[in-house]
Amino acid sequence: MSVTSVVGLQWGDEAKGKIVDFLTDSHEVVVRYQGGNNAGHTVKFDGQTYKLSLLPTGILRPGVKAVIGNGLVVNPEALLKEMKSLTDRGVQVDGQNLLLSDRAHVILPYHIVEDAVFEKRRGNQAIGTTGRGIGTCYRDKAGRTHAIRVGDLYHPETFRTKLADIVAFKNLTLKALDSTLEPLNADAIYESYMGYAEQLKSHVVDTTAWLHRALKEKKNILFEGAQGSLLDVDHGTFPYVTSSNSSSAGIHSGSGVPQRAITRMIGIAKAYTTRVGGGPFPTELNNEIGQHIRDVGHEYGTVTGRPRRCGWFDAVATGYGARICGVDEIAVMLLDVLAQLDELCICEAYEIRGERTTDFPSHVEDLEVAKPVFRKIPGWKKDITHARKLSDLPSGARQYVDTISELLGVPAKFISIGPDREQTILL
Repeated sequence: MSVTSVVGLQWGDEAKGKIVDFLTDSHEVVVRYQGGNNAGHTVKFDGQTYKLSLLPTGILRPGVKAVIGNGLVVNPEALLKEMKSLTDRGVQVDGQNLLLSDRAHVILPYHIVEDAVFEKRRGNQAIGTTGRGIGTCYRDKAGRTHAIRVGDLYHPETFRTKLADIVAFKNLTLKALDSTLEPLNADAIYESYMGYAEQLKSHVVDTTAWLHRALKEKKNILFEGAQGSLLDVDHGTFPYVTSSNSSSAGIHSGSGVPQRAITRMIGIAKAYTTRVGGGPFPTELNNEIGQHIRDVGHEYGTVTGRPRRCGWFDAVATGYGARICGVDEIAVMLLDVLAQLDELCICEAYEIRGERTTDFPSHVEDLEVAKPVFRKIPGWKKDITHARKLSDLPSGARQYVDTISELLGVPAKFISIGPDREQTILL
């Protein structure tokens, strides 16, 4: 039995979807355990490109169960649209291959309105949310009183009563924050969500119980992380983080499967660094090299289309992600993007207020003043997208990957040199 986890080690967008898709052939179940439709995975399969947000990547594989765990926050309208986008292209999405946790929390229209209002009021201190109500839904989950779970939609009278109380409260608070807002209509929301519930009914189960049965039956299970470890609400660059545990810490709470069941933890890291939204970024390149990486790497958000900030590989930040996730191995992604550069830099340490350190700071005030200490590596100036084994790579590319492994203290087992499945070197 194989229970594998794929988790991002940076600020998300590490191309996790490609490795999940690559591994799905040897797994019977693929599980998402946190986040919402703020996540985005791009997968190339059978000559077609799929952009997934809520759905686990395993949905594209016949015979694989895709599980949306209890740790997600789910916008039912967005989920149904994403499901339809696949069925319109001939992909099977039904109650046989997609399961939705009855414990997952539900994003409602007021969460999206709150998200926009709060972000606007932050001004130049804005976090850079996707505006999809993810954080505000997680906030209500933690607050409990105003939380709605998927299972609540199947107790309609209780749901109607609770929704009326919540909407009345939300209208009061939103009016105080922005007097121009139109009040939300609880009855209209109720009718819409009853419709969504009926369409999703065949998918809704107790996924925790289902996963424990799968473990008992010794099924091969693959956990698919969303975002990245540096966006983890507890361990990331707070407050410029997501609202869930996007490191491996989220697996247990977001699925009900204990972490001790995982037999293989794979960390995913780009060969350079990107992030979206606000927050410190020590190795950021606000120059022509940064723009070159953005253009060659197509560094624009899968979900939002926002240009990503780009910079050199940061072994301090990525090494921290690797440690908190307890990874056994890493996959180095998008190495081909760097092929045209004359010289490459890898950050091996920070200098913070005159002191050198390889520890990742706990507070953004310290990260903001961190100066990267770089190790320079000659570029290889050669197309590597046709390489299929390690010996096909030029020495500079091999040295680059070896340096990343050395600084992180973890062996590289995958090197991605293009978007297609066959453009993956196994070590």
